[in-house]
Amino acid sequence: MPASEDESQRQQVSRLLADWSKEDPAARDALVAIVYKELRRLAHHYMQGERANHTLQTTALVNEAYLRLTDLTRMQWRDRAHFFAMAATLMRRVLVDYARERARDKRGGGVVFTALEDEPMAATSSIDALALDEALDRLAAIDPLHARIVELRYFAGLTIEETSEALRISPATVKREWTWARAWLYHELGGP
Repeated sequence: MPASEDESQRQQVSRLLADWSKEDPAARDALVAIVYKELRRLAHHYMQGERANHTLQTTALVNEAYLRLTDLTRMQWRDRAHFFAMAATLMRRVLVDYARERARDKRGGGVVFTALEDEPMAATSSIDALALDEALDRLAAIDPLHARIVELRYFAGLTIEETSEALRISPATVKREWTWARAWLYHELGGP
């Protein structure tokens, strides 16, 4: 959890998520007002890994993810970490869909490169986002927990502790499985 978010705000987010789960649209709108800055930070990390002349802007990515979040019906939000994990997953899907669309429009035009680092979406690029997405799908078929940890740590930028909370496993397990998943992806994506 970012240092700027205090316990009362965290409790407010949890209450609003519970109300949203009960299909209260006012709770959804109030929640977005509170978490918008964090959603923008998350989207900014995604966009840092994109090519310089990318036509999708941070605000557009946040808005598209928000629209997809609001389309989720009967979602039972557990907590803040669950919400941000879902937001990160949706942002990843938006960017992958966008890259696929661009690739169809112009051969090679939709190739998006990212770095598979311990930090979310580093500005230096070396991995094709579509290849990473396909590798994550293969990883999910082998071990869904490992794929989920990669999504939360790499794409959502959650800490070890936040990932632990979201997945309801120990921080030590997150660290161990994160190391394994990174090594597996490195190998899958052509590392030595």
